Amino acid sequence: MYKIAKHKSHQPDYVLLGTVIFLVILGLAILASASVVLSQEQFGESYYFLKHQFIYSIPLGFLFLFLGSTIYFKYWQKASLFLLIASIILVALVFIPSLSYEYGGAKRWLLLGPISIQPSEIAKLAFIIYLAALLDKKRDQIKEISQGLLPFLIVVGILALLLILQPDVSTLLVIVAVGFVVFFLAGAKFSHLAAIVATGVASLLVLIKMAPYRMQRFTVFLHPEIDPQGIGYQINQALLAIGAGGLFGRGLGHSVQKYLYLPEAIGDSIFAIAAEELGLIGAAVIVALFSVIALRGFRIAKNAPDSFSRLLAAGITTWIVFQAFINIAAISGLIPLTGIPLPFISYGSSSTVMLLAAVGILLNISKNTVRI
Repeated sequence: MYKIAKHKSHQPDYVLLGTVIFLVILGLAILASASVVLSQEQFGESYYFLKHQFIYSIPLGFLFLFLGSTIYFKYWQKASLFLLIASIILVALVFIPSLSYEYGGAKRWLLLGPISIQPSEIAKLAFIIYLAALLDKKRDQIKEISQGLLPFLIVVGILALLLILQPDVSTLLVIVAVGFVVFFLAGAKFSHLAAIVATGVASLLVLIKMAPYRMQRFTVFLHPEIDPQGIGYQINQALLAIGAGGLFGRGLGHSVQKYLYLPEAIGDSIFAIAAEELGLIGAAVIVALFSVIALRGFRIAKNAPDSFSRLLAAGITTWIVFQAFINIAAISGLIPLTGIPLPFISYGSSSTVMLLAAVGILLNISKNTVRI
């Protein structure tokens, strides 16, 4: 059993907070440049996306960060089941036509009056909180199939079904990866972890069979020269942007690819725009900032006061860092393309707000860390 040590609350991890604030500011600068052409084309003004992110997403996100850092982390353990059920209901509501918004053949957004939210982003944090609470409760029985593996698979299975139907396999990938790490840290049996990996691989093969475009992404990953004006267009344009940046970049605001050459320039592809304008040095700075988050986050997890906070801190850190490096690796051609946004930098209110809320919880845990 994970021991709980006596301690007094102390200052939060200001290095983590400063790193996140710097990433948010850098993200706004990159978004200001990357979005200007698309914003002008769609809304007739140059900074629509920037203003929306700056006026709505960032203030609300930092409000949630403040609340998360203020509320004692044990509260989330008590509310974990409610949060999970509420998030599952929200994800399910996207299938009601009168409440949802469809884009690119995917139903991922809820329309609540003038506000649109992406429930899967809420589900990520709710899942991590619930899983940490569940595995903490079951920690003496974690190696049993009925008490450890089965409850884990049921929760992941429910979310997986809803996300596949949207479809939103990228979010499912994040949830499964984070869940696997938290389950491993909770002390799961190796055979159970192997079963999860085998099930995941088999499910991925089925998903590829169900939607040929996923196989096309894998084919393009192996042979990026194939069909550069078709299925290979996005990755080829992204690699052109990264290559054009050289060591020092074209300069902030001087991207060529943002002139509607590169798809998803303010979303999944924004790292390519950053590399084009800021060069290898700027791209390396972004990678370094996420590396700092990884180091500080896992340090918080290591020194967390109890099992629940340890798993929660590790889950949040894994979510942020895994999502960041999957995005960067995909748009750099190191892995097949995925539809995962870059944390704190890509445009998107739901993602930004929930990520900052998660950082707030991580900061609260950091105020209560001890050394055992």
